[in-house]
Amino acid sequence: MNDHVIEWSTKNVLVTGVNGFVGGNIAKDLVMRGANVVGLVRNLDQRSLLYFENIDKAITIVVGDLCDRALLERIMVEQMIDVVFHLAAQVEVGVGVTSPYTTWETNVRGTYTLMESIRQYAPAVKAVVVASTDKAYGSYPIDMMPYQEDYPLRPQYPYDTSKACSDLIAQSYATELFEIPVVITRFCNIYGPGQLNFSALIPDAISGALKCSEFRPRSNGEYLRDFLFISDVIELYIKIAEKIISDPDRLRGEIFNAGTCEPRTVRSIIEEIYRQCDNGSDLELVLAQMESCETTGEIKTQYMDYRKAERFFGWSPTTNFHDGIANTIQWFRHYLSIQHQR
Repeated sequence: MNDHVIEWSTKNVLVTGVNGFVGGNIAKDLVMRGANVVGLVRNLDQRSLLYFENIDKAITIVVGDLCDRALLERIMVEQMIDVVFHLAAQVEVGVGVTSPYTTWETNVRGTYTLMESIRQYAPAVKAVVVASTDKAYGSYPIDMMPYQEDYPLRPQYPYDTSKACSDLIAQSYATELFEIPVVITRFCNIYGPGQLNFSALIPDAISGALKCSEFRPRSNGEYLRDFLFISDVIELYIKIAEKIISDPDRLRGEIFNAGTCEPRTVRSIIEEIYRQCDNGSDLELVLAQMESCETTGEIKTQYMDYRKAERFFGWSPTTNFHDGIANTIQWFRHYLSIQHQR
């Protein structure tokens, strides 16, 4: 547990990728805590939680490239940044396959550019939280699952490899060479209100189940995945940042997995969504389509052990999958109805 309470109203916080799903939710939480939030975005695309819930009006938005070192250094100095949440990334596995160069640029070059900018401003920065991913581990046999923090990273595919590189780069800045207070997070798939990337499984399936779009399965549904609800994610991010600030020597360079340790098949996830949307007829069609689907370039089994996070922070996931999906469907009903009216 934290040694003492952190007063967020005195903190200037940089969130890269603030117009993403997790970035928007963490900015929303930080604003409620009174923090001064600076968000870096690549463009002003308003199809995100940040704008839908008017979070943008409560923060400072900087438009620019994560690979622009001069811009990042200016942000660090002019905004007097205390805490950094590095969430910006090219997150789509499929884009990694079709456009690996873009993926390398954003996820690898973007990370070392940001870390160099932080290094130039050290020791003013009190905490840096870098979002890696479960996919950085690569493929392990099922008898070695769930992933443990001490497993070697052995990715194969472009997205997975880019995140592993980003992960290792960030770790190098936490060593005795630079002593930047960096912590790496490797979380499983995250879902919940505000996830407006419709190439992701859950929003795509919800939109299809609510008859707002056509859902097309991309696999036979047998792959095993772990899904963590967004409010549990944000709670852990805040706990990690607070603990780094209060005890940097203990936390610097640490790695934390997070998930539910309850893997489920993609098929069962789709079934849960369609049943909660009371759309059994379309579900039968989707399941029939899945029988002939095959996919390449993805890891078959992924789920996470969260016991280290539990030991350090007293954290464990509190939202069960059924309730999380119900909450997410309710949010999307509201969001999609408003989009339909426009």
